[in-house]
Amino acid sequence: MPASRPNVLLIHSDQHRYDCVGAHGHPMLMTPNLDRLAAEGADFSHAFCPSPICSPERASLLTGQWPVQHGLLFTEIAEAYRPMRSDLPTFSALLREAGYYLGYVGKWHVDEVLTPQDYGFHDYVPEREYALWRSRQGLPPLPNRNDWFGETDAGITPGQSRLAWGASETLRLLRRTANERQPFFIRWDPSEPHLPNRVPEPFAGLYPPGSIAPWPSFGDSLSRKPAIQRRQLANWGIENWSWEDWAPIVSRYLGEISLLDSQIGRLLAALDELGLANDTLVIYSTDHGDMCGAHGMMDKHYVMYDDVVRVPLIMRWKGVIPPGQRPDAFVSSAIDLASTFCEVAGLAAPASFKGESLLPLATGQRRRNGRQDIYASYHGNQFGLYSQRMVRNQRWKYIWNPTAEDELYDLSADPAELRNRVADISCSRELARLRSRMVAWLEHSRDPLLNEWTRRQLLGPAERTVRPRRDLRLRSEPVTLRR
Repeated sequence: MPASRPNVLLIHSDQHRYDCVGAHGHPMLMTPNLDRLAAEGADFSHAFCPSPICSPERASLLTGQWPVQHGLLFTEIAEAYRPMRSDLPTFSALLREAGYYLGYVGKWHVDEVLTPQDYGFHDYVPEREYALWRSRQGLPPLPNRNDWFGETDAGITPGQSRLAWGASETLRLLRRTANERQPFFIRWDPSEPHLPNRVPEPFAGLYPPGSIAPWPSFGDSLSRKPAIQRRQLANWGIENWSWEDWAPIVSRYLGEISLLDSQIGRLLAALDELGLANDTLVIYSTDHGDMCGAHGMMDKHYVMYDDVVRVPLIMRWKGVIPPGQRPDAFVSSAIDLASTFCEVAGLAAPASFKGESLLPLATGQRRRNGRQDIYASYHGNQFGLYSQRMVRNQRWKYIWNPTAEDELYDLSADPAELRNRVADISCSRELARLRSRMVAWLEHSRDPLLNEWTRRQLLGPAERTVRPRRDLRLRSEPVTLRR
């Protein structure tokens, strides 16, 4: 029988596209260990990040709050950076108080001064230690000849990669705590597959560039879309790139995902070897996706395409989560995971947490309150401040760009999000409905972007929305009154 309070192994990568998992239908990518996790547990098909940028998402994972609530909206290189609020409960501090051992390996990127140990983790192995380890092994530094566009790390073997080092450090914590009586929460946050992809052979050459087909959105003219998207091509110097230019970058990105998968396999094998597999909830997810040539674009900024907001989220808890679960309900990955960690530890989530535990969905039950749509926000970063808010249901996605053209995509007819339908009169009724939903979310989350001027943008001068009484759950349509 599984433990009533399981161990938790969270593998939380950086910049992994939802469609870049073998089990999610990629035509050539090999991820046998992620596929195994998906087959043995729950694979969420509609998980979305609260913000497609590292620091806000990671703060949401700790606090269970939307970025406008915890206050960390950008990374440290943005012009208006400010740290996360210090007065908020975090799942990690709660688990420590409940008797869990907490270990953290890898990328942090929540605070420039405070570390995971300031938030309840007993041990923290920062990713910067890999460079020291590499030097002690007599290995050359990470190559940087091709800047952010990546290259083959010819000086090492896969076992000497940063991914292998991180998995080894995670294994060390697993082995050290395997025989302890207290449950553990161990978290590995590799920076990969975030660009630049510096990949050793044979993974660097696993997917020949000539064999990789363009993304369905490649070749997007960006017509009738916000001008900042075309500006981003110029920011990266890629406005004239063909698929032949992109294919080597995509090749290394896919190769790095397969290398990551191989290291996940080491951790799963260790759980079996140590007799921990039945008593450990294993979760794989990521902070956000990556454009990686989709719509011709690099990285993840100033857009809210599914390439960057939709994320893989896989959970396995043997004996509790039946194999082969495929929940299709909307999930806000970071926010819901914070509540999930509390439930598995036998704790009530704090009132400040805005998510819902994923265990009911993972075990084939109905969600307690449910979501009919999903939301995300973006606030800008190194190229300047820029506000965006997104609401998406199964068919439609609406992106509010207060200082540019709005975006509306019919995902059933246009899954690649090529045709902006916001000015299409035949879509006006759906647009009005989504704008009303947007206002409801902004009100619930007390988003400061909603004010008397922006409310008129969304609802028009002759409408106002009754403020819902309950906190952010968005279980019902807001009521609209006409003057």
